[in-house]
Amino acid sequence: MKVNGKPLQAEDGLTVRALLEQQGYPLTRIAVEVNGEIVPRAQYDMFALHEADTVEIVCFVGGG
Repeated sequence: MKVNGKPLQAEDGLTVRALLEQQGYPLTRIAVEVNGEIVPRAQYDMFALHEADTVEIVCFVGGG
């Protein structure tokens, strides 16, 4: 799979939540898109990823 444009070896069926935890992302103030579709936060625990998926993770930061 690709995560933020970089190849990543991950087991098939890994959930979005598990990927975020594995990669050290916080579970708040982020958005996750898989294959061009936003994954709702309520689905992070059950949304399974696959080898051919493209994942984009965006972290929101505050500031002015």
